[in-house]
Amino acid sequence: QVQVVESGGGLVQAGGSLRLSCTASGLTFDDYAMGWFRQAPGKQREWVSYISMGGKSTSYSDSVKGRFTISRDNAKNTVYLQMNSLKPEDTAIYYCAVSRATGQWWRVPRRVDDYANWGQGTQVTVSS
Repeated sequence: QVQVVESGGGLVQAGGSLRLSCTASGLTFDDYAMGWFRQAPGKQREWVSYISMGGKSTSYSDSVKGRFTISRDNAKNTVYLQMNSLKPEDTAIYYCAVSRATGQWWRVPRRVDDYANWGQGTQVTVSS
């Protein structure tokens, strides 16, 4: 059974930084691409970032590009999201997800249904 657990959320002032962590178990972690999504109150879940199974390929939404960095440590079954220069509009619940298929993706998996296993989410609140 695959389990995904996020941590690292919290309250931060605008301009500050947070690092989210996500650990997945019950799978061969380095066979899967990973993604981060977020969902603000009253809004749909939004794709934030993706990292390939080996970590060499990454992609970001336009809203976070240049401020967020995704990385992974396959030895620790963990993916990270370093968030810098945070803005109040970054306030959301952040979710980590495991891609629904193993191996290399030939497009960037941005859709919710590209992912099969999700964590419970971690709240990020950015005050102005």
